[in-house]
Amino acid sequence: MSLIKKIASCLFFSLFFVAAFARQDTVSINTLVERTQKLLDAYPIEKVHLHFDKPYYAVGDTVWFKAYLNSNMYDYDLSKVVYVEVMNGRDSLMQTLRIPLADRMGDGHLVLDQEWYTQGNYRFRAYTKWMVNFDPAYFFNKIIPIGDVLNNNLHHTISFKDVSNGKNARSQATIQFRDREGKILNNRKINWQVTSGWETLDNGKGETDAMGNVIININGNDRELLRAGNLHVSLTPQSGSASPLVGRFPLQAALWDADVQFFPEGGELIAGLTQKIAFKAVGNDGLGLPVKGEVVGPDNRAAASFTDTHLGMGQFTFVPQAGSSYTAKVTFENGQERTYPLPPVVAEGIGLTFLKADTAQIQLAIVANEAFHKTHENEVYYVIAQSNGILCYAAQATLRNSSVLINLPKDRFPTGIAQFTLFTSNGKPISERLAFVENIKPLDIQVTSDKPAYNAKEPVNLDIAVNNNGDPTAGGYSISVTDETKVPFDDNQSVTILSNLLLTSDIQGYVEQPNFYFNGPDGIRWEALDVLLLTQGYRRFSYEEVLAGQYPQVYFLPEQGIEISGVLRLNNGKPVPNGGLLLSIPERSFRTDTYTNENGEFAFKDLVFTDSVRVTINARGNDNYRNMVINVNPTQFPAIDSSSYRADNLLNIDTSLAPYLSNSRNEYRTSILLEEVEVTGRTGPAFTHKDYPALSGLSMADHRIEPDRLKGCNVLMMCLRTVLTGITYDDRSQNFYITRDYNAGGRIPVQFFLNGMAVDVNALNGIVPAEIEGIEIFMRDELGVVSRSYQNNGVVSIYTKKKEKAPRMSLSEIESMLPKSNIIDLTPLGYVKERKFYVPKYDTPERRAVNDIRSTIYWNPDVTTGDDGKARVSYYNADGKGSYRVVVEGTDVHGNIGRTIYRYTIN
Repeated sequence: MSLIKKIASCLFFSLFFVAAFARQDTVSINTLVERTQKLLDAYPIEKVHLHFDKPYYAVGDTVWFKAYLNSNMYDYDLSKVVYVEVMNGRDSLMQTLRIPLADRMGDGHLVLDQEWYTQGNYRFRAYTKWMVNFDPAYFFNKIIPIGDVLNNNLHHTISFKDVSNGKNARSQATIQFRDREGKILNNRKINWQVTSGWETLDNGKGETDAMGNVIININGNDRELLRAGNLHVSLTPQSGSASPLVGRFPLQAALWDADVQFFPEGGELIAGLTQKIAFKAVGNDGLGLPVKGEVVGPDNRAAASFTDTHLGMGQFTFVPQAGSSYTAKVTFENGQERTYPLPPVVAEGIGLTFLKADTAQIQLAIVANEAFHKTHENEVYYVIAQSNGILCYAAQATLRNSSVLINLPKDRFPTGIAQFTLFTSNGKPISERLAFVENIKPLDIQVTSDKPAYNAKEPVNLDIAVNNNGDPTAGGYSISVTDETKVPFDDNQSVTILSNLLLTSDIQGYVEQPNFYFNGPDGIRWEALDVLLLTQGYRRFSYEEVLAGQYPQVYFLPEQGIEISGVLRLNNGKPVPNGGLLLSIPERSFRTDTYTNENGEFAFKDLVFTDSVRVTINARGNDNYRNMVINVNPTQFPAIDSSSYRADNLLNIDTSLAPYLSNSRNEYRTSILLEEVEVTGRTGPAFTHKDYPALSGLSMADHRIEPDRLKGCNVLMMCLRTVLTGITYDDRSQNFYITRDYNAGGRIPVQFFLNGMAVDVNALNGIVPAEIEGIEIFMRDELGVVSRSYQNNGVVSIYTKKKEKAPRMSLSEIESMLPKSNIIDLTPLGYVKERKFYVPKYDTPERRAVNDIRSTIYWNPDVTTGDDGKARVSYYNADGKGSYRVVVEGTDVHGNIGRTIYRYTIN
């Protein structure tokens, strides 16, 4: 019997027990349970996890990953498509990948093309369309730093020192500059500018010293504005003909700041009760800060002292007194001291407290202070526990004493975060407690190698054995083998299948070092995990809305495949019922047809094609087809949210990834040398805004759209809605906006230019897509050369091909150029193309003579164990010596998850 079936069976008996003792109250517990169960049954929880072959990459690399879909229910058609989005450091969308799933698993890859990707911190976000119905805080999010040894000519190490002394916003930036080969850039003149949005906050000049260092003193008036800004630096080249070396540095960490919050267990600080108080101290970069301090009352006498135990978090106990207010005096590691108020003390209160959890039971208590007990004695209260969308326990208790002990059978809970909620008899939630319950341990994955140590390029055989609580189990897994000398990484910072599916996917907010809670010593990590859950929030649903019968609105059902839908209309707008449509994919020699319903709507379902494939929809099989228009529904995607996981951004990528980038420099040495070859000959003119005076004041374009991206496009306006990177189209205003500003509420539109002339959005329909040579997108206008004239936010510049004068065209040639409304060509987002990780064979002396300095030695997303729980993989080592790290993640056929790390040595 599966775990979910066991839980459902236990729940039946729990509800039977509740029904036997239920009383007629304002809202009976049966009503509360019934409505909660209705919500949980109708809205299954889907979670997505991505396992990558490495924690970071370099431009030019291929990112390999496997997608896992996990759900709390398996009696419905789970989503069969996962979307993976890549966003740059400005949260502009770079790429969207569509991953097909089979048995809740799928794999993909992404080439970090040097034309599109530069050095920076990129956010990978993954979700299903079903997950889009709910809060995006529960999407998969991971920050992956990407270095650049191909295009980045300016390497740096930067640090900030806050010199404000509590006045204005003053920071001192110390930067050391090096070239791409690591040579110090000494005695170079620099120009620098600090901008925030469109506003210039400060600027100046300087010169690097003999060690390539420069100190920049930044002055501002508004601390928040400065922290949201960027420092732009330009180094004067030694050669007058060379381009200046430019760098951009975010200023989020330029000013020191801290925030400390206090969280009483159960939600309120109740007078007269010994209470557990959790606290969390974070810096302005979102990371935890070491702190110590004491709590003082109105008489300034110490009531409690505290010290953080892990990443700025900790807990202490004390007894608050009625009518008193308390303040925490906090001392930070840098010596600064600040005071923070504790939550107000309530004179009468009741709440939940977590006592302990052993192998068989979870022990909670309902505790009330004396004043509350006197006024509410013998009243009825309800306790409901749910975990991962499963209702695990429901009971009622009568407040005969000031405390009521509750023992919950542990085997009713799945492994993960459990939410315990205390209700009044009228159904009002008044106290909540989160706790982590480990009922069933993760899968036991054992990896053994045929030898404890190997030589370079020697074959390796790894045996994998998977057990679920002692029983072998079948499942699917992914395995990554990396050279740990080239790819060092603190595993506590990893986003693993355990830390994601059991922890971060169930709580809101950023979790620093998530894998520590599954990796550290048991005693320390359990205590740290309990404190974490006292400071984090769980808001997948609201009990108030559940009791009111207000359930989430569903816009997307679990997606079963690629679907292209739309409406077939006549020229006058009237829908065409029972109209025939033919869809063809020439590249796959695929054709299928369908008919419209009475409203003219059509849908081609369960299509299979790869990305960038041309799809044609034809209505010419109908009578009067010349007067028909095919309208295709646009594909909808969630808005780009601002993620707190940006706290994982690396400020100094060059130094943080130094071993890896050094190896990448050797790998791509040929590519780097090619840039220094002098090529003679004439090339065709490249499109650029510098050719047009109205745009010449703009700096380098943030994005460039090549003409092949518009292949098959008939109506430019429709194509621009999806092809413009970092730009959002608003249907209501029929305008384009910078995505990051649009999501923040800004409604200043983008200004379009056609060959250097300003045009409005309506004029875009008059541009023939086939004649476009390229498009440039500018997110910022530092000098305001365009924004001052057009009151715009961002620029999109379109360039058309320059044609030689041609002879007059015939009428048939003109007609052939006109877009056809009854036949349309599309290039919809398809599935990511299949590609296998290359596994070299060094079975001959000639093959072994090749130099192999790869960092990822082996990647296999399709490791399958049979009923015996066993599998074997084989590959050859590379030339790198030292420790090789093997990471295996995956899930068995019952949805149980596991992860393990294994190491072996190369001599």
